[in-house]
Amino acid sequence: MKKKLVVFSGAGMSAESGVKTFRGEDGLWENYRIEEVATPEAWTTDPELVSRFYNERRKQIIECSPNEGHRIIASLENSYEVLVITQNIDDLHERAGSSKVIHLHGNIRWAKSSGPNQEAAYYPINGWELTQKDQCQEGYRLRPHVVWFGEDVPMYSQALQLVQEAEIFVVIGTSLLVYPAAGLIHYLNPDCDAYLIDPNADQLAIPKRFKCLTQTAVNGLLEMKKILTS
Repeated sequence: MKKKLVVFSGAGMSAESGVKTFRGEDGLWENYRIEEVATPEAWTTDPELVSRFYNERRKQIIECSPNEGHRIIASLENSYEVLVITQNIDDLHERAGSSKVIHLHGNIRWAKSSGPNQEAAYYPINGWELTQKDQCQEGYRLRPHVVWFGEDVPMYSQALQLVQEAEIFVVIGTSLLVYPAAGLIHYLNPDCDAYLIDPNADQLAIPKRFKCLTQTAVNGLLEMKKILTS
């Protein structure tokens, strides 16, 4: 039976594909305030601005390609039962070939209802643009399938279960500042082997059990693959 390998990825995972991060230098928040584009209140106040913001993000993501790190994670399925938990709203893990991916904060390539039954169904977006004409089956306007600040994280309980079952746990490219997602690292099984890949790994507040690779996602995963397949 294959060992269960759980990968927990953040913005640094996709940065090397050209996807802008939110908090980094020249990040997405440089031109927008969180309150304007990433809260339920923002959608209520100005859905056109919010839609434009995520349409721009979606267009950029479609134009990006998975990097070698994404492909390495997918290739590990040959030797391990690999499950990816990502904070990223892009679909680069799937496009690289990973077959089991949980999006904690949603997937920008999909939409959901802005009505009361938001999690009842998800709608694939054809292309990069979501418009006022796009509606759910109940007639409500579709909004991006993204978890905004102040909203619950529907996939958290499923992700928590996977973390608790992990035999190998690899954290990649996350600042571990966004909760509740960042709290997942504290629920590992005592026998789980834990690794952290990040250029700032030695500066992050993490449990001592983690073995740190102070590298970018791609370089760290190249080394991680050698460790896991040796």
